[in-house]
Amino acid sequence: MADTDEPETFTAEERAAMKERAKELRGASKRGKAKADGEADLLEKLAEMPDADRAIGERIHALVKEHAPDLGSKTWYGQPAWTKDGKVVLFFQSSAKFNTRYSTLGFSEDAALDDGNMWSTSYAILQLSPVEEQRIAELIAKAAG
Repeated sequence: MADTDEPETFTAEERAAMKERAKELRGASKRGKAKADGEADLLEKLAEMPDADRAIGERIHALVKEHAPDLGSKTWYGQPAWTKDGKVVLFFQSSAKFNTRYSTLGFSEDAALDDGNMWSTSYAILQLSPVEEQRIAELIAKAAG
């Protein structure tokens, strides 16, 4: 940490993500944990994304439905996420969310990806080709257990 007199603060994007998470929690408690509502929320978030990110996110959602159909859908900090037993297993973060160069496919500690003493839990995605789609499908199936 640098020596400054300025307190550390959250960025506007981080504050917005926290507000979205609070809204998600309020909405979930009001309507229960309906799977259909979670998927509608996820699809709505995908529709709001810039074209390139939306295309990647929609493809990831299709891969989840194909390779891990038992996973639930929801939003998590305002981004699409997929769950097992109510816990987020993987998520997709649009590059536009925090103004980054790439979108991210991430996995939580509840994903069954353990591979020895070290393994990847997130992947940068610029675009998808059949090669990346195959790797993502494998990761999704493994993460879902």
